[in-house]
Amino acid sequence: MSEPHRTDPQPTLSVFDAVTIMVGIVVGIGIFKTPSLIAANVGSEAAFLGVWVAGGLVTLIGALCYAELAAAHPHAGGEYHFLGRAYGRPVAVLFGWARGSVIQTGAIAAVAFVLGDYAAQVQPLGPYGPALYAGLAIIVLTGLNVAGTIQSKTLQIAVTFIEVGLIAAIIGWGLLGSAGAGAAAPVAATAPSSAALGMAMIFVLLTYGGWNEAAYLSGELRDPGRNMVRVLVIGTAVLVALYVAANAALLAILGLDGLRGSQAVATDMMRLVAGESGALIVSLAIVVAALSTLNATIFTGARVYFAMARDITLLPRVGDWNERGRAPANGLIAQGAVALLLVALGAASRDGFQAMVDYSAPVFWAFLLLVGLALPILRWREPDRVLPFKVPLYPLTPALFVLSCAYMLHASLAYTGKGALIGLGVVLAGLPLLLFQSRRDETERSPSAPPADVALAAAPSPILIQPGERR
Repeated sequence: MSEPHRTDPQPTLSVFDAVTIMVGIVVGIGIFKTPSLIAANVGSEAAFLGVWVAGGLVTLIGALCYAELAAAHPHAGGEYHFLGRAYGRPVAVLFGWARGSVIQTGAIAAVAFVLGDYAAQVQPLGPYGPALYAGLAIIVLTGLNVAGTIQSKTLQIAVTFIEVGLIAAIIGWGLLGSAGAGAAAPVAATAPSSAALGMAMIFVLLTYGGWNEAAYLSGELRDPGRNMVRVLVIGTAVLVALYVAANAALLAILGLDGLRGSQAVATDMMRLVAGESGALIVSLAIVVAALSTLNATIFTGARVYFAMARDITLLPRVGDWNERGRAPANGLIAQGAVALLLVALGAASRDGFQAMVDYSAPVFWAFLLLVGLALPILRWREPDRVLPFKVPLYPLTPALFVLSCAYMLHASLAYTGKGALIGLGVVLAGLPLLLFQSRRDETERSPSAPPADVALAAAPSPILIQPGERR
């Protein structure tokens, strides 16, 4: 038997490996930014914790649907592969364009703004300080990646442990420090509007975002038919426990009003319970974690340009691979330019991070909705396919997931700013690219089954620590 091609993904990941990667993907720096935004859109402490639990339930429902798709169609291309099989190559290509122009670049800018907020706590640079830090970080890290400087897997895992350790510290200080610091005064409950609750859920699910990236591990997971559901369910349970406990701790120290008025919740909490030295240490640790997250996001994001260049004949040089630096240099430069433009636009808004959420959320939820619909479509189109794992309570479970995605799409359009329309407009601007699809795909391979190297390149994610990198 001949050896597999060197670009073919190999089943080397255990359940523990995959759960660790999934948690590392999701537990990013969003938890240090979104609590204040969520608190501003709920009317009581109970509602604040309730939306985190509700977000966990939506994530679990989605994870079960992804478990069936990934177990039945294991592939390193993940969502790119599911969408191609269900709807054909044009939808998959448009998804790739959306990742490169909105989802991934929006994530880069959003992470950069969080970095800027905490860096400004260490060394203020005036009202535009967060944006200046954000832009500088993108320029420096893009340059390092173009030169071929790629962070090691060991460093990425270490930073993941820093992030998890910070959350554990928040939980510990919140539970132990609230007695000494005095519990924050409760806030009189008010009835939030549907718009406010919609915005709160957008930020909650943004913080849970990344769980779907586990689908990209199915091509490298041992026995994915049996283990994919374990990875997704165990990983989701760990995430819900961490996030609910961390937010309960923040609430115990800062209170709802304190959360609403904070630009850096972890720093403000530590300032109350451990003084200025504690606040400084936390800010520095989050800046380090944010730099790593941003570097990994830049690294993985540019690979989609390489993939698109293989499928689209227009502007093929965007996908040129720099053999010396072992990186898609032109794609990195293009990605960095778009991200810097988004930082500039975000700097002109009230909150750069929220502006990036407005820009990318509708596009993200639109494609997640399509993935949810792909499950019944593929069951109908491929009735003879063996399903190693079947989503429980079918068709109720996928219906709930699709309805949740539809609601989030509605909320992200109705309750966000002009950035939402700009993001959708950018995606629609990519439609003419479909006229330049490479004909070799029609004769050499199925549009729904990209070759392994392209599939790997199309597997994106803002914070993925893939077995070779990540986020």
